[in-house]
Amino acid sequence: MFDASRMTTTTRWWTMVLWAITASAAAADLPVEKAVVTAPPNVSPVITRTTPARVVVELEVIEKVGQLADGVEYSFWTYGGTVPGGFVRVRQGDTVELHLANHPDNKLPHNIDLHAVTGPGGGAASTFTAPGHKTRFTFKALNPGLYIYHCATAPVGMHIANGMYGLIYVQPIKPLPPVDHEFYVVQGDFYTDAPFGVKGHQAFSMQRAIDEHPSYVVFNGSALSMVGDRALQAKVGERIRLFVGNGGPNLVSSFHVIGEIFDTVYFEGGQHSQTDVQTTLIPAGGSAIVEFKLDTNGTYLLVDHSILRTFNKGSLAMLKVDGEQVHDIYSGKELDEIYLGDESVASALKKGSEPQPAKPTAVGAGADGKAIFESNCAMCHQAAGQGLEAVFPPLAKADYLMERAKSADRSELVGLILNGKTGALTVNGIEYNGVMTPVAGLTDEDIAAVLSFVTSNWGNAGAPPFTVDEVKKARASVTAKVP
Repeated sequence: MFDASRMTTTTRWWTMVLWAITASAAAADLPVEKAVVTAPPNVSPVITRTTPARVVVELEVIEKVGQLADGVEYSFWTYGGTVPGGFVRVRQGDTVELHLANHPDNKLPHNIDLHAVTGPGGGAASTFTAPGHKTRFTFKALNPGLYIYHCATAPVGMHIANGMYGLIYVQPIKPLPPVDHEFYVVQGDFYTDAPFGVKGHQAFSMQRAIDEHPSYVVFNGSALSMVGDRALQAKVGERIRLFVGNGGPNLVSSFHVIGEIFDTVYFEGGQHSQTDVQTTLIPAGGSAIVEFKLDTNGTYLLVDHSILRTFNKGSLAMLKVDGEQVHDIYSGKELDEIYLGDESVASALKKGSEPQPAKPTAVGAGADGKAIFESNCAMCHQAAGQGLEAVFPPLAKADYLMERAKSADRSELVGLILNGKTGALTVNGIEYNGVMTPVAGLTDEDIAAVLSFVTSNWGNAGAPPFTVDEVKKARASVTAKVP
């Protein structure tokens, strides 16, 4: 029997050398391939080979100015020019040769720490790279799973807060079952001197970062990264897999898709899974893989369910699902009628004083515009239509609203309800930049009612009521314009 304790120091040294030579020779014999690194929200293709390879991964650090929100610029530090950096996929057992280049126009040194690496610093010490230089190191992908990578150059928190993170997926020997679409989403918190939405170039605030008071919490580096024309696209009946990360540097994400239940969640990016999950926690520097089937059409919202971050700091993305509405799964609104409270109150009404059905008006057979507004719009625009300063524009005494409500063609207002709006608009001389999400499930009668309500209250006057026929024609027009 071999007894290591009886080996001399020299013998042990030569044994280690021989092992290293053998391992190096084995790695040298592997086929070499270049990794496909994809920009978000795209995911590199599934690896179909069944044996290990030597995979060359090339990443370039680029310092650049980009769009943090509409009209808001920020100096990002990136891998490959995007936040997050490119999605990297290797296979368990692969030998990974990582090349890191620091563009010569950059001002600062950078490096990379990959959580998929077994070894001190995760590669950070081996890749400290000055501008105009490139470095390389090699590691064995021992453990399958979804891992964050990030810059670890001091001050580490500042480098991460400026966008230096991404995901590397070590695909297990037995791949996950096939799906129709895979998407790449990473949340990050950003710290600027100015509050959310203030226009112009915004500088990083170290004090806000230390205090953990972000101005922005966004997906894929921008409040506009996956909304409107940039929304994720799929069809009814398809299966979706999201590779979700949290770059941090500080906040924990409560990741949720409004209107969906995750069929499967590989929590913390590992191999074990949970089923039928509503919301999953993703720590800073962590990840999760979530899967679900699209059973009916509509626009689904990806959010951090620490929900004020979504509506006040930007953590919102859209998944637009084309196809037929499946009424057995989701009917839309079926009833909207008067409710009088408990039975004792209702029975106390004198005979003849019961509410009578309203006569049909220009807005249809009695749809309640106020109730529709309160259940669909008041959360953002507030109960009296006053809006939220610097976030949601007012509807009360709103020139933007009333100019369009008094025009000959009012289809734009119908389109705002049906399709939402992304980008800048000016109301009463103040510019707002954000996202208005589509309002789902409203009939033509509902839309006529709510538009008639908001254009005749809170100091708004002079616009004729909206009619059902008008909304029906506008719906056909604005739907036809949507690509």
